[in-house]
Amino acid sequence: MLEALRRIVQEVNNARDLEQALAIIVQRVKLAVGADVCSVYLNDFDKRHHVLQASDGLRAAAVGRVRLEMGRGLIGLVSERAEPINLDDAFNHPRYQCITDTGETSYHGFLGAPIIQNRKVLGVLVLRQRDKRHFDDAEVTFVVTLASQLAGAITFARTSGELARLQDDGIPQRFLPGLAASPGVGLGQAVVVYPPADLDAVPDRVPEGVEGEIDHFREALDQVAADLDRFASHTHSHLGAEDMALFDAWRLMLESDTLVDGTIGRIRAGNWAPGALRETIAEHTRVFDAMDDAYLRERASDIRDLGRCILMHLQNRTVDPLRYAEQTILVGEEISALQIAEVPRERLAGIVSTKGSGSSHVGILARSMGIPAAMGVSDLPVSRVEGREMIVDGYRGRVYVSPTPAVRTEYLRLAEDDVALTKELKALCHLPAETTDGYQVPLYLNTGLVSESRPLGIEESAGVGLYRTELPFLVRDSFPGEAAQMANYRQVLELFAPRPVTIRTLDIGGDKPLPYFPMQESNPFLGWRGVRITLDHPEIFLAQVRAILRAAVGLDNLQLLLPMISTITELEDALQLIHRAHDELREEGYQVHMPPVGVMIEVPAAVYLIDSLARRVDFLSVGTNDLTQYLLAVDRNNPHVAELYDEFHPAVLRALMQIVSGARVHGREVSVCGEMAGDPLAIFLLLGMGVHSLSMGAGSLLRVKRVIRSISRARAREVLQMTLQCEDGASVRRLLLDELESMGLGALVRPGR
Repeated sequence: MLEALRRIVQEVNNARDLEQALAIIVQRVKLAVGADVCSVYLNDFDKRHHVLQASDGLRAAAVGRVRLEMGRGLIGLVSERAEPINLDDAFNHPRYQCITDTGETSYHGFLGAPIIQNRKVLGVLVLRQRDKRHFDDAEVTFVVTLASQLAGAITFARTSGELARLQDDGIPQRFLPGLAASPGVGLGQAVVVYPPADLDAVPDRVPEGVEGEIDHFREALDQVAADLDRFASHTHSHLGAEDMALFDAWRLMLESDTLVDGTIGRIRAGNWAPGALRETIAEHTRVFDAMDDAYLRERASDIRDLGRCILMHLQNRTVDPLRYAEQTILVGEEISALQIAEVPRERLAGIVSTKGSGSSHVGILARSMGIPAAMGVSDLPVSRVEGREMIVDGYRGRVYVSPTPAVRTEYLRLAEDDVALTKELKALCHLPAETTDGYQVPLYLNTGLVSESRPLGIEESAGVGLYRTELPFLVRDSFPGEAAQMANYRQVLELFAPRPVTIRTLDIGGDKPLPYFPMQESNPFLGWRGVRITLDHPEIFLAQVRAILRAAVGLDNLQLLLPMISTITELEDALQLIHRAHDELREEGYQVHMPPVGVMIEVPAAVYLIDSLARRVDFLSVGTNDLTQYLLAVDRNNPHVAELYDEFHPAVLRALMQIVSGARVHGREVSVCGEMAGDPLAIFLLLGMGVHSLSMGAGSLLRVKRVIRSISRARAREVLQMTLQCEDGASVRRLLLDELESMGLGALVRPGR
């Protein structure tokens, strides 16, 4: 049964659409289990019906037409319970309902498995037997597993309108759920970005010139053939005849009519060479995957390897930059900061990623640029959305593909509301971030994007509260030298002078690995990252600190920030190296000065060491993103648990209060530079706690200022005390939202208000 399961799953994953996937399921499952009938019912939540959408064994004319009222019959029972129901005599069950339109007779054996996605029952996969039959555990597991394979396809079919076309009267269009990453509404055209030599990630795309595309494909084939010949000649003395035969097999595949003609045929049918190659390779591998012989099945991996080699040459030959639509929704499985930076700012309307969360590096970047973004949209089939109209609801993390006119009209209205809000906020430009009782809260900027010659928010901010130094390292193929680093830091220090600039030393690791400094770890967020790496490699740390100190000569607006401090020893070792760099530069004749040095509080250990840390440094900066992640044991980039990531969790609030209290004993100022600082809801709490300054992305500056100028510190303390009575983050959020709504500021955090 495991072999049958593997084959069916493979066929379902390769199905061209939902209709074919359903047909495969009902046919193959019926045969594998030996049942008389296999059917799929899908839930129509708007009309509250269970719709017979596919069947092998019932009357064909009933498919798409037979409907049960929601909750009726055994189908309704499976849907209600959201668990399998296995009955040997369903005919006599009190919930049994006979539907003559399907042509069914007195069926007795019944097995129903719910089709579930994100805790929601989308439908039911049903097996029926005329005789009494109790399906065994292996058969139940088999059916439940296959039901899960349908969930993603059904979700996308609802969103894209495919399911509506299958049903006579249709259903309203659905959205794909994700995680809110950056507020705003984005409408535009999907432009898919993908990693090189990744066949599965290549999108469909209409070729600009068919014959030219075919020529490029043939050139790639010739280049791969040359590679094979060259590699074979270099290794023939080290490999046996059996191993050398692999090269001959690859050459035969490379010259085969099915590969060459199949791909060219798909190009002529309207797909560009990489997309046509992807489909041809998939077709080849399906044949081998279906073979009984285990050795031959393994040859499917050889075909995929060959496909990747061809794709690599196809991608290397293109030097033309990606063409971006006037209103581009950048879409990918994993989108990098560099891919975002390559899009002209005036054309970037939204960002959608199937992985990550609102607190991932890309989510943070989107907020700093004021771009609506949704992360963790795991049900989005990236390869099928190139060029399609798309809507991104960054407030709620929703994505619409090919939206209906009604949905488009509503979101156009919401986008207009956003524009009106933006105009209203612009009236606050150059006004102080001051509470109604006269307390000023400096608002600083988080920045670090290498393409920013003049970052967004430069005029509005009080300086830079967090300059991330990672991106200049990420865009190179080796560590930058001291001179190159100094030029980069000097640029930002001069740009903001005399306003202070807080430069954080290198914080690689976690979700920011360097391509030329590999770090293979099973759990990188709990591994070698931040100051742990730079202390283990003092040559990297000293070069960076020297560059930073030299960049500040004559400006004196530098503050130095150390990331990922978890022990006093780490801090003392880092301070010793900073003083060493300072003394060396003085000896070399540079007029450098020791800047204020602070530490980031972003791990629980630092919270409990706050007294000792505050005694040794000049200021503290709280990185609420990592602090929340570590306190709650939630990987903020994992969409499966990202909903558990909550900066309003009572444990996080109590940790923040302990930090501010401990710093106050030594007269140290506390800044918050995590994403919490840019959340209008959080301002009540941070002001109430006594945080001295906030640092955020440019897109949040005016929203936060609007809240600060609308409240008093006394009221903020009252709201803080109320939230401290809450026992969960959801209650805290509701209380803060009610407070914001009562002030008429609800539009700052959700659309259409």
